[in-house]
Amino acid sequence: MGNYIRFDWAMKRLLRDKANFKVLEGLLTTLLNEEIKIVNLLESESNQEEEFDKYNRVDMLAENSKKELVLIEVQNNNEYAYFQRMLFGASKLVTEYINRGEGYDKVRKVYSVNIVYFSLGHGKDIVYHGKTEFRGIHKNDILELTPFQKQTFKVDAVSQLYPEYYILKVNDFNSVARTPLEEWIAYLNTGQIAESAKAPGLDVAREKLKIDNMSKDEKNAYYRHLDNIVILRDNINTERAEGRAEGRAEGRAEGRAEGRAEGRAEGRAEGLKEGKAEGITSVALKMKNMGVAIDLIMEATGLSRKEIEGL
Repeated sequence: MGNYIRFDWAMKRLLRDKANFKVLEGLLTTLLNEEIKIVNLLESESNQEEEFDKYNRVDMLAENSKKELVLIEVQNNNEYAYFQRMLFGASKLVTEYINRGEGYDKVRKVYSVNIVYFSLGHGKDIVYHGKTEFRGIHKNDILELTPFQKQTFKVDAVSQLYPEYYILKVNDFNSVARTPLEEWIAYLNTGQIAESAKAPGLDVAREKLKIDNMSKDEKNAYYRHLDNIVILRDNINTERAEGRAEGRAEGRAEGRAEGRAEGRAEGRAEGLKEGKAEGITSVALKMKNMGVAIDLIMEATGLSRKEIEGL
């Protein structure tokens, strides 16, 4: 690890202090390409502090000076339905932060910022931005706001009214940081901040987030956090690899027995599915025996509470 505290741990323990808001403001300013000032930190799912409960992910909900909501989430291990989870998180904020009886003009703008340490989807970039546009199916034009709507809502495009999503694929960054955003991703990836880095917020992070500034107890808790991440990632990766290998072997055997191309394809698919299921069940049992919270096991494996309790 580098000389600085991992960002997810800092979000849990340090960046909630108003004196350290400039670190988060720097990241958001660099990412959104506009100056962001955090006014409040609001209630989010990451307030639980059980040792095993939150090492896989951590989230923080901020309100900026425009009353917009910014959800920042770090995800350490693979989650196959993460795209849907992003949608759910943003949609939940839209409905939670409007009072009953208020008009739709009071719906809050939501930014969903996702820092992922696993391979999410297929793509060659390290940063992805998603927004909502309405495009004509015949004319291919983009539906625009009326002058009255622009004046009333103080935005220029329909997409600015809808949630926007940012995905930072941290593990995919393996080059020299040449832009402020790349400087931030380099820190998120390596835990190091180059002396030459000038991106907003990194100067404060360089001062506030040094491992050497932690007490002995804080360091011990921090290193346990790192160990837990490695253990969970290794367990899941190992079981998935074993499941894939077993599934391919069973699939080929069944396909050869049938002697048809369709049989081979179906056998491989079914064998792969069964192998993965056995691997995930094994991971869940190991985690349960380690004392990991059932909610975290459900999240990491996709199994139901009833299935986990029955192991």
